[in-house]
Amino acid sequence: MKDRAKNIFGNEIKKSAYKKAVKSKKKFIRKFGDDSNCNYPVTLQKNPYIGDSLNVTNVLVGNLNQNVHYNAGDAQTNLEFDHQKGIIVGNIRMGFGHYRISMAMASAAKAMGYQPYWMDLNSYSQTTCTKVIAAQNELYSLGSRLSKNPLFNKFVWEPVNYEGFRALTYNAADQKNAELMAPVFANVPKDIPVIGTHVWPAQAAVHAGMKYVVNAIPDNWPMALHFSEGSVHTIQCHNAYMGYRICNGMAKKQVLSPMPSDSLVYTGHYIDHELVSNLVSDCDARIARKENQKPMRFLLTIGGAGAQKEIFAAIIRYLIPFIKDGKAALYVNVGDYKNVWDALMAEIPEMKALSKEHFDCWEETAAFAQTALDPQNEITGIHGFWHKNIFEAVYATNLLMRSADVLVTKPSELAFYPVPKLFIKRVGKHEMWGAIHSAEIGDGTLECRDIPHTLQMIDLFMNSDDLLVSMCENIKKNNEMGIYNGAYKVVELAMGLKEEH
Repeated sequence: MKDRAKNIFGNEIKKSAYKKAVKSKKKFIRKFGDDSNCNYPVTLQKNPYIGDSLNVTNVLVGNLNQNVHYNAGDAQTNLEFDHQKGIIVGNIRMGFGHYRISMAMASAAKAMGYQPYWMDLNSYSQTTCTKVIAAQNELYSLGSRLSKNPLFNKFVWEPVNYEGFRALTYNAADQKNAELMAPVFANVPKDIPVIGTHVWPAQAAVHAGMKYVVNAIPDNWPMALHFSEGSVHTIQCHNAYMGYRICNGMAKKQVLSPMPSDSLVYTGHYIDHELVSNLVSDCDARIARKENQKPMRFLLTIGGAGAQKEIFAAIIRYLIPFIKDGKAALYVNVGDYKNVWDALMAEIPEMKALSKEHFDCWEETAAFAQTALDPQNEITGIHGFWHKNIFEAVYATNLLMRSADVLVTKPSELAFYPVPKLFIKRVGKHEMWGAIHSAEIGDGTLECRDIPHTLQMIDLFMNSDDLLVSMCENIKKNNEMGIYNGAYKVVELAMGLKEEH
């Protein structure tokens, strides 16, 4: 195994930083063990939640009963890899973002005639790989929750997410830690292309000797955190290309050796086929609802960290009079965090009489999302969505997005989706560039960093005739330029690497 922590794109890592990276790996070994010599069996099983929608098959590693996504009720575990059309989407669960990007890749792969395999490195509880990822995920989640504290956010959380993750030395530590993740790929056929929607699956795949690896970078703030040398890196925005190419600011003022040109590719936004293929008709429907003074539909996506619950509560309170008057309607997806919905209902008693709960019944959620697309069907009131399973919890937003007029979200991975967006306060300074990019291409607002400015923007959407319409027209223009075709291009790139050889 090549030691990728010593030299990154021709840039030698200082001995002190390298020793620190080695120390980080040893710390995890002491805590979780080293399973480098383990020969974990690999089992394939159709994903019981998005298997029908996206044709996804789960890749299960090791003891089946210690696989988070193992469906014991489905006896069909004798599937084999498709060496011609198979493509692995490697991911982790760290919030919803990387899962959502993975779903976009799987959707594009299915539409293009390929067989997507879902390989979640945070689901193999028996392995050191998953234990390491879970520990870091818990730490990140804690930081996200603590970021509600203004002092912690200013002096710890934002600097770490902005400059800390930007440093080349941070990548050196990640590369050493990722060596502990490689064993999960031991019995995965090396000729199956891999798309990593987080850097750790991409790094692990490279360390394991997978031949064709694409590292789909989610952020457009250039950070060395996202480097997986040995893979082809893709980005969603032109403005990030040069920053990544020259490793800008990744060793402060030092001029670094650039990435090779064949290691970095602009693709456009990573978006599901279902959203891209229906983009024009969905935008036309939004414009028609606005012109006909139908209730404006706001979709709120709320994570479990609770860092922004106060903002969403303020939005709901502000919209309740409009909802009662039939001028607005609300979709609230709390993902797999029912406690967030319960807290909102307790805090805003007026919600109860206006709300219909669509809880943990995927067929009902899918039916509602489909019915809401019918121009004859007027949506009123508040509709709450909660699903116990992570796949349904994430994908519900994708289904609801098509019939929503405005998506209210922090400027994370959803900043790139082809729907008018209202951006609330970020969680991590690196996210601010998502709102900047969206505002530049005209499909979203600026980042509203406090509640008064957020409510001002709600008011503009409600009472202005031009804001929503202009965003919809911009989305259609962006589509003509191929801005939302990134998922197709990433899949094409991954499969092309194999065809070249």
